[in-house]
Amino acid sequence: MKKYGYIRVSSKDQNIDRQVESLRQLKIEDKNMFVDKQSGKNLERKKLSKDGEKIAGGR
Repeated sequence: MKKYGYIRVSSKDQNIDRQVESLRQLKIEDKNMFVDKQSGKNLERKKLSKDGEKIAGGR
């Protein structure tokens, strides 16, 4: 079974490195990590919405 990870940061100044490393420790491949970089006041998560459909569909 494939493992997927989702990373979100709410500002351009924030760094995803710690979250990426945590997912790697869980044996999640980089290609299966989805990243959203958006303001915390915007609730739309484009990568989660788009790629979540792929995951749910098993593609």
